[in-house]
Amino acid sequence: MGKKVDWQALSLQVTMLLLGTFLLAFTYYHINFQNGLAEGGFVGLALLGKYLFDLPPALSMIMLDIPVLIAAVFLKGRKFIANTLFASLAFSAFYELCERFSPFILNLQDNLPIAALLSGVFTGIGAGVVLRVGGATGGDDMLSLFISERSGLKIGTVFILMDALVLGISLIYLPFTETVFTILAVLIAGKTITWTVNCGKQDTAVLRVPYAIKEKTARA
Repeated sequence: MGKKVDWQALSLQVTMLLLGTFLLAFTYYHINFQNGLAEGGFVGLALLGKYLFDLPPALSMIMLDIPVLIAAVFLKGRKFIANTLFASLAFSAFYELCERFSPFILNLQDNLPIAALLSGVFTGIGAGVVLRVGGATGGDDMLSLFISERSGLKIGTVFILMDALVLGISLIYLPFTETVFTILAVLIAGKTITWTVNCGKQDTAVLRVPYAIKEKTARA
C-alpha cells in the first residue's frame, strides 16, 4: 500500500516555495537589474564565460547545472530534485512576469548602499525560505548545500564565499562600483539566508542545511 500523502504539509511546502521564489524574482528584477548590480554564482560564471570566451550564457548555465543535478539525484533524492525543479520554474516564471508586466521602477542608482541592503535582505529571505522547505533555485544553490554538508560551514557562509569569488574575478570586465555593492549585498544575503534557515530551530549552531541525507527531521 502506498504511503499516504500529507496534503496539508505539501500545500504549505508549495506555498513557501512560491513565496520564496517570488521574493527572489521581484528583488532580482526591481533592485538588482534596475539598479545595475552584478551577478554571482553560476549566472556570474556564465557571464564571465561570455566575456572571456564568447560562450553563450544559456548553454554555459546548462553545462554548469547538469553535473550538480546528477549529483543531487544520488545525494539528496528525488524529492529534493522535484522541489528544486519546481522552484527553478517558478522563479523563471515570476521573473518573466515582473519583466513583462510590472509597473514598478525602483531607481536607487544614486543610493547603491540602500539597493545593496534591500537586495541582500530580500534575496536572503527568499533563498532561505526555499532552502528551509527542501528545495533550491539552481545548480549553484545545490552546490552550496553540498559544500555546507561536507564542510560544516553554514549555508550562508558558503553562498558568500562562492558569490564573492565569482564577483571578484568578474571585476576584470564589470564596473567597479556596482560590483563592490553587489559583494555587499551578497554578504548581507549570506547572513540572512543562515538566519532564515535556522530561525526557530532548537540548536542553530549545528543546523546547517534543510534536510540531512536519509533523515526525516528538517535540519538547516
